[in-house]
This record gives sequence, C-alpha cells and structure tokens, in this order.
Amino acid sequence: MTDCGGVLHCFTEDRETAGKLLDLGFYISFSGIVTFRNAEQLRDAARYVPLDRLLVETDSPYLAPVPHRGKENQPAMVRDVAEYMAVLKGVAVEELAQVTTDNFARLFHIDASRLQSIR
Repeated sequence: MTDCGGVLHCFTEDRETAGKLLDLGFYISFSGIVTFRNAEQLRDAARYVPLDRLLVETDSPYLAPVPHRGKENQPAMVRDVAEYMAVLKGVAVEELAQVTTDNFARLFHIDASRLQSIR
C-alpha cells in the first residue's frame, strides 16, 4: 500500500500500531487519555511518535485529562494534554505547541503564518 496520509484522532493503540500508521503517512493525535494512570502502553506509543507527526487534542466533551477527570472536557484543556506530552517528549511546551501547530498546518494545507495570530 502506498502512503495515504491523514490523522488518527484520539489514538489509543500501542507502539506497534503507531509504527504501522506512521509508515502509511498518518499523523497521530493524542487526547487526555494519555494522562490517565493506566495508560502506560499509550504513553509508550506517544514517546515513539516523532514530533513531526504528532498532534494533541481534547476530544471534548469526553475524556478530560488529569487533573480534570470527572469534569466535562473543554477545548481549553488541550493545554493540559500539551503540557503532559511535552514532558513525555522531553521538550518545552512552547516547542510542542509550535511543532503541533506546524503539523496541523501541513496536514490540512493551511498557511502556518495564518495560525500564529490565533495563539
């Protein structure tokens, strides 16, 4: 199969599955699930996904990240997911924000400079 591309929303699988999706040209998006105590297999997959193929999301109104478990998820909680992922990847949250913004722009064919004014 040739590269098909796209994004896998709210990824919950393992490292092996992530590798197969990356080989097909997919971006992989992680939600608040990655912050859950029992999500070690998912965290391993998140560590494996290279920064240039990574996205973060909330999947609102479901799956609020720690420390908001049990509350309705909100789009603003994407910062909690990004902060958690930055620690997991060993980068500053500002770098993760820039990388994921660039990835979003590349994936959806949007001029990244148009997104900078939104932040």
